[in-house]
Amino acid sequence: MHLSAAANTIKSQLGRLGIDGFLVGIIAAILLAYFFPQPGIITEPVSLEQVAGYGISVIFFFYGLRLNFKKLAVELINWRMHIIVQLTTFIVFPLIALAVKPFFNADSILWLGIFYLCTLPSTVSSSVVMVSIADGNVPAAIFNASISTLLGVFITPLWMIPFIEEKAVHTNTSSIILKLVMQVVVPVCCGLLFHKYGSAFAEKYKKRLKLFDQSVILLIIYTSFCHSFYNHSFEAFSIDTLLYLCAGMSALFFIVYYLTKYICKLFKFQQRDSTTVLFCGSKKSLVHGTVMSKVLFSATLPVSIILLPVMIYHSLQLIFVGVIAQRVRKKEIADTSRTK
Repeated sequence: MHLSAAANTIKSQLGRLGIDGFLVGIIAAILLAYFFPQPGIITEPVSLEQVAGYGISVIFFFYGLRLNFKKLAVELINWRMHIIVQLTTFIVFPLIALAVKPFFNADSILWLGIFYLCTLPSTVSSSVVMVSIADGNVPAAIFNASISTLLGVFITPLWMIPFIEEKAVHTNTSSIILKLVMQVVVPVCCGLLFHKYGSAFAEKYKKRLKLFDQSVILLIIYTSFCHSFYNHSFEAFSIDTLLYLCAGMSALFFIVYYLTKYICKLFKFQQRDSTTVLFCGSKKSLVHGTVMSKVLFSATLPVSIILLPVMIYHSLQLIFVGVIAQRVRKKEIADTSRTK
């Protein structure tokens, strides 16, 4: 009983920091790819890459199915807050990545991965959870995270395609756009069309659908790393490079976090709204990043290396925001106690 209670306590503490079974699953998928790369490469009798491709379409279909424009429309009144979050997500982040480009080699795939991270939308679930922990504006967080994901379907490719053409050999832009439309845009639109009839089903099985999403992501990570380990793509990267990357991703988070904090003070936002801007504006979606990588990047580009900054930033943002959310919550409780 004591061991069980201790295990639950540890699990609860790790969960507050954003460290959950999914992060463990990501590490396990990478290790599995390292020791057993063959299943992720072979195409017969079943291609795991094709299975992941079909899974992407299903993910975006259910995203469209769950999206409720009537509920989102209520939050339009906070337009200044929403504009700041979206500008931070899709303009500030990419501009920071472009500013550091001269510090990388002209053919650096690692910089392409950093830039890809910076063009991604905000994450939905963890943003809402962290805003809730910090007693922020939860409806506004849902609005911003949802709209961000929807905008990301179009904005992320617009940012990426010119740079993909530079890096990839014989890249066909029209084929990328067609693939994007068929695997992402069409499923989202179909989900929106059937929202009236299927939203109750999607809401009822929300937890199971989340497990499905995570399973597809883990499959994409596994197959991507299988190719990289099989082709020895990581041999050019030293431990020092990975440590610098972690430091760079930490710096990126705090630059954006404190910049948005300054903007919130400038506009004199209430604490609840500031919390929402800070947490939604500084987050990036691993889900969107992983599934879109299968659509945007051809076989000539090492997807696992491009996803490396995304996965590192995802892990760090959960830890940083988890700690900040707990501190904000404790500070508000203390302030409330003093005013009574």
